[in-house]
Amino acid sequence: MGDCLRRRLCLGGTRTLPFVRRFTPKEIEAATKGFTAVLEAAGHCGGGGGGGAAYRARFAGGLVATVRRAGPRDGRRQQGSDGDGKAAFYLELQLLARLNHRHVVRLRGFAEGHRARFLVFDHMENRSLKECLHDPLRTPLDWRTRLQVAIDVAAALFLNLGWFQEYLYYFCDPPVFHVTVDSGNVLMDANFVAKLSNVGVVSDDLKLATTESFQDQVEQRRAGLVFQYGVLVLELVTGQSPGGDGELVRWVQEPGFAGSMHRMVDADLGGVYDARELRDLVNVARLCTRHEPGGGGDGAAVSIPQIVRYLQGKVERLGGKARCG
Repeated sequence: MGDCLRRRLCLGGTRTLPFVRRFTPKEIEAATKGFTAVLEAAGHCGGGGGGGAAYRARFAGGLVATVRRAGPRDGRRQQGSDGDGKAAFYLELQLLARLNHRHVVRLRGFAEGHRARFLVFDHMENRSLKECLHDPLRTPLDWRTRLQVAIDVAAALFLNLGWFQEYLYYFCDPPVFHVTVDSGNVLMDANFVAKLSNVGVVSDDLKLATTESFQDQVEQRRAGLVFQYGVLVLELVTGQSPGGDGELVRWVQEPGFAGSMHRMVDADLGGVYDARELRDLVNVARLCTRHEPGGGGDGAAVSIPQIVRYLQGKVERLGGKARCG
């Protein structure tokens, strides 16, 4: 990110965070019942903004939230000229506090103690998409919800990659935020609205932002996210975990994949789905995964903005039955 961006964010001092609440460490401890209401152990995905352990929290005013302890990833990024990384931590807080998007988990507050820092996010009642798809004790997601999740995630990526030109009232290029797209990082609220979590700031190394190698990394990341999105769509359609062997990607890239499309649909749907929408989603996944990042291809065959426009257009022609971002 450039000097102009940094100056915009730091006006008023690094401690000025008008969009989030500052909690005390005692409030965090009380809300999490002494850190016993564990949602995730340290190092797991999901929950937003870091690799530390996550806890369910209920604050005195009634706010129910997810509290995440700043993990090792945050610590590495926070080390700077101030020694303990405090300035970098507050700069990142300011960026995350302004990340106000319907399909990104919202930062509600933070806390800083002598030994730990915490981030407070909106609580997602239905946990992760991964659990919704693969937990046998959960009610299976219906087809309409799965289609909407695909649209929601694409809409969130449209923002995160810096393609949303009015964001923060100026064009964020290079992109400010980074995220990994998988079913563990997509969280579901009480109404099954999908929201991206575990969003981080690209880097505060200002010297790299204008270099050719950095721009190459930006393009590689964009292509990588398109590929990840395609894999997520395949998981939504088939109900199968993508795994590490690339079986789903190989299937959708086969010349005769269309003939086996209906046999690959998640059995939990009970055969209740729209055949045209199925074809459209699988074709999107096919385009997204045509070239695996780092595999020596020509890059992604489709972009996130194209995906958003395509899916929204399909929904509009079907009568606007789903939310369009």
